[in-house]
Amino acid sequence: MTYATRHPPPVPLSLYLHIPFCAARCAYCDFNTYAGLEAQFAPYIAALAREITAAGAARGRLPVRTVFIGGGTPTLLPPDLLAQALAACRTAFDIAPDAEITSEANPGTVDQARFAALRGLGVNRLSMGVQSFDDAELRWLGRIHSAGEAEAAFYAARAAGFANINLDFIFGLPDQSPTTWAATLARGIALAPEHLSLYSLIVEHGTPLADQVRRGLVAAPDDDLAADLYEAACETLAAAGYAQYEISNWMRDEGRRTNDESVSSFVLRPSSFVCHHNLVYWRRESYLGFGAGAHSFDRGAERRWWNVRPVGEYIRCIMQGRSAEAGSETLDRRTALGEAMMLGLRLVVEGEPDARFREQFGVALADAFGPTIARLVARGLLERLPDRVRLTPRGRLLGNQVFAEFLPAP
Repeated sequence: MTYATRHPPPVPLSLYLHIPFCAARCAYCDFNTYAGLEAQFAPYIAALAREITAAGAARGRLPVRTVFIGGGTPTLLPPDLLAQALAACRTAFDIAPDAEITSEANPGTVDQARFAALRGLGVNRLSMGVQSFDDAELRWLGRIHSAGEAEAAFYAARAAGFANINLDFIFGLPDQSPTTWAATLARGIALAPEHLSLYSLIVEHGTPLADQVRRGLVAAPDDDLAADLYEAACETLAAAGYAQYEISNWMRDEGRRTNDESVSSFVLRPSSFVCHHNLVYWRRESYLGFGAGAHSFDRGAERRWWNVRPVGEYIRCIMQGRSAEAGSETLDRRTALGEAMMLGLRLVVEGEPDARFREQFGVALADAFGPTIARLVARGLLERLPDRVRLTPRGRLLGNQVFAEFLPAP
């Protein structure tokens, strides 16, 4: 199989495995996922394993620190197929003994036996797509589980030995009640997960939800309501002992810090409950994506590339010994500078450190974006510390406006 090797990424790196299968498609989802393709499960994993093997051979079995199995619904697959994919990773790459290995899980597709099988494969972190603990909201979202089933799945994961679990929630549904949102948060907090991810509902182009909004069948999300629900969540989670480290992500804070400036070192501890895989994205570090529609990034070459999206086409490419790459781009310096700010500023405590920026680009933050930073500080959207810049609480609410200030004009 041919595989681009012009610029091997810095090491260690991270791996993403895309499982594009779902039991049912949610109306709001724009990920590369498909329902009703059970006959493709085994051929797809065979192709995935082959792609991973070829990439490892081309790069010399590089060390890996995180693996993320996403989708789609990875837990829809029989465990023996996931075992094949992970075995290919371990053969092709030098996966650290303490590597973070995450699998997404849909509460409607798992039980204790399946969770135990995942633990047996070396998966040590779960990300469960609960989305809501209100059954009416779950039906509106098109989820296949109930609130009770989500709670039962969490306890089953605990019983199977998972000590690092993330719960995903969505807020900002049309006319969402602050009361039901508060109840969802309270029920989630009561389970004491190690990590929580909260995402505002976005109407993505090309989704059934976008069509429903366009036709007037569903009200468009209210940005002001979403902001109110977000601020309420920030207050609630802080009071419950969760530390926010990224715009949409919180980890359980076990009281090992005493002031704001120690948060950064707390977050960076290997033993903390941050999602180390996602830190790779926010810090613009290198990763390899495998599977239909998966994306990869080589920071050393400022190049990213992506695979074909249709499952059948992906399988044919790989099994015929051809690359599944569908396209690529090499970032110009101005775009790379802007993306570093856009991604780094998502880390609400760490922000974008001067040292990291200079290491990547050989230039100081002040030289690259001094006037822009000063303007945003004056507007109360950025905070300038001696060693970094980061969003203010108000800036977190207007993050997209802040990020746009650093990106090249379209």
